[in-house]
Amino acid sequence: MASSSQAQRGAVLQQLHNSPGIFVIPNPWDAGSARVLAKMGFKALATTSAGMSYTIGKPDGDGVVTREEALQNVRSIAAATTLPLSADLENGYGDDPEYCAQTILMAAEAGAVGGSIEDATGREDDPIYPFELSVQRVRAAVQAARSLPFPFALTARAENFLHGRADLADTIRRLTAFAEAGADVLFAPGLKTREEIEAAVKAVSPKPVNVLTLGNLTLKELEEMGVRRISLGSSLARAAYGGFIRAAEEINQKGSFSYIATATPYAQLNELFRAGSQTKKP
Repeated sequence: MASSSQAQRGAVLQQLHNSPGIFVIPNPWDAGSARVLAKMGFKALATTSAGMSYTIGKPDGDGVVTREEALQNVRSIAAATTLPLSADLENGYGDDPEYCAQTILMAAEAGAVGGSIEDATGREDDPIYPFELSVQRVRAAVQAARSLPFPFALTARAENFLHGRADLADTIRRLTAFAEAGADVLFAPGLKTREEIEAAVKAVSPKPVNVLTLGNLTLKELEEMGVRRISLGSSLARAAYGGFIRAAEEINQKGSFSYIATATPYAQLNELFRAGSQTKKP
């Protein structure tokens, strides 16, 4: 049985997708970054496979992160805030459609009220699942999501553009089939131009399309194209690591510590996390 709080989170995420306009679903990589984003006023969160991988010292996309490691990240972030959470579940961590379905149920058990399944195999020699198998995998994931006692937003991802296959026609074919299979949200990461994005939105309308922002289009421009949801992928985690690396390089290469001047003050961070904590010391 779902808790009342999880059911409420699922309803909130469903409402965000069904309401007019656009919303940003940022991607924290751990409990602390989730609390910061919640404190800043975002309405929902999504995990990031890359950001999570980096926190445990592994690369993204090489198939070295286990399903349990990903689910532990979901548990940690879901417990950190009261916001609805969608989980980046990569390819479901298995080829078989039933494995995808099981992964959806496990993500829900971990506290997620949404999740994505992609059609990337994780294999360099054959990076994208065949069309029919891709649809079967999404259909199984949808059936699992519908079996839950609360709304669970299933996002189906077409990964062609991330794997050197800039085939818009095949990507649109896949997104359309995923929508017909029951996916709640459609997502083709790697789409960059106005024409590509508008084609995807038109193909699956009225179902919502998520776009991974690459910095070349503004929120207003994307809303005008009909995009409903913006995700940030690993960009926030990479921004954080970028600041960390630059600071370490300054120390190592110059022997100076000027980075401290632009670091967030200790007291400010401490107060932020104190306010966000769900537990109190006895």
